[in-house]
Amino acid sequence: MFYQSIDILGTVAFAISGVLVAMEKRLDLFGVLIIAFVTAIGGGTLRDLLIGNTPVVWMRDLTYVSTIAITVVFAVIFVNQLKYLRKSLFLFDTIGIGLYTMLGIEQGLQAELSPIMCIALGTMTASFGGVLRDILCNEIPVIFRKEIYATACILGGASYFLFTQLPIEENYAYMAAIFVVIMLRVLAVKLGIRLPNIYKKEA
Repeated sequence: MFYQSIDILGTVAFAISGVLVAMEKRLDLFGVLIIAFVTAIGGGTLRDLLIGNTPVVWMRDLTYVSTIAITVVFAVIFVNQLKYLRKSLFLFDTIGIGLYTMLGIEQGLQAELSPIMCIALGTMTASFGGVLRDILCNEIPVIFRKEIYATACILGGASYFLFTQLPIEENYAYMAAIFVVIMLRVLAVKLGIRLPNIYKKEA
């Protein structure tokens, strides 16, 4: 129940981020729905395919499809209340990657993968939906730019395995790792921390 609640929260967060991007691009209602859907389930679909968990979870449980549809209607109706679209997009996208990183790691642990593979699976779960969203909206995906995005997922995922070595309950370690991902992303943007630029400046 705990992990499903986290999954639903992540689905809502990513669906809203998809709606915001789609509405910035002035897509029609069907386009908004498709972008929200792809953003919300893209990472989880890749995760399930990689570990052989088929049919993928959203095909077996219509809760996810219903959640996305309801979220789209809510976000479209109250888009004017979601002031400052860029800030709203950043907020929901950041919450989404925090939640989905740990969901991917949890699925990796259930598949008895090594910690490194679990972290990779968590990072893909968190990032792939956003990659599909940006590609479909004709944007360079955030993960391929200099912003701290996938790096936050990797470090946050690694922190989970460190937290599990402490004398605390597993759920607390789980929530703490989500917090680490979110805070790393927020601090990186607020403080302007970016990955090194490998290209030389033109003379």
